[in-house]
Parts: sequence; C-alpha cells; structure tokens
Amino acid sequence: QVRLVESGGGLVQAGGSLRLSCAASGRSFSSDAMAWCRQAPGKERECIAVRGWTAGIPYYAGSVKGRFTISRDNAKNTVYLQMNSLKPEDTAVYYCAARTREALSTMPQTYAYWGQGTQVTVSS
Repeated sequence: QVRLVESGGGLVQAGGSLRLSCAASGRSFSSDAMAWCRQAPGKERECIAVRGWTAGIPYYAGSVKGRFTISRDNAKNTVYLQMNSLKPEDTAVYYCAARTREALSTMPQTYAYWGQGTQVTVSS
C-alpha cells in the first residue's frame, strides 16, 4: 500500500520559514515526479513545486518562485519543501503528491497518490 505522509506544517508569522517533509512508503518513486500542491479555502488545488527524482530543473509556480525550494532524498524516499519569506496568501493546506511517470506536471488530476495534507497558516 502506497502512503505519503506530510509533516512540518504550522502557524508562522509573515516573513518566517517552514520546512515541510513528505515520506513515501509502499513503492519506490525513484523514477517518478513528485509535487507539492496546496489548496486555500474557496480556491482550487494548485501544484506549486514539482520535481523528478533524476537530475533536472524543478518547476515552481510564479507565486512561490524564489521563496520555495523543493528537494528530495532518494535514500529516504522523502521530498521536502523549504518555504521562506512566507506571506499570508501562502496560507493553505499543503499536499504531497506523486505521479507514476517521470514527466513533470502541474495538473493535480495527473497525480495518482496523495498525502493527507498539512495546514500552513501565515499570520500578518
């Protein structure tokens, strides 16, 4: 059974930082793309950071580019999201997601596996 388990969310003041972690189990994602997506109240889910396990340029949504960094540890089957200079508009539930192919995608419907989500709240 494939599981993705996120951790690291919480409450932070604007300008602060958080690091999210996503531990995968039940399957190796060594050749698959993984993403961090988020969903704010009343808004659609959007994938904001995507990368493959092999070398390559990750994708970042314009709203987070330069502030967020997605990275992975193959040995631990874990992907991370370092979030700096957080803004109130970053407040959302953040989800880890995994595809069953290497090609990067920004469309949530193309991801087969999802974590349960972790709340990130940025106060002004």
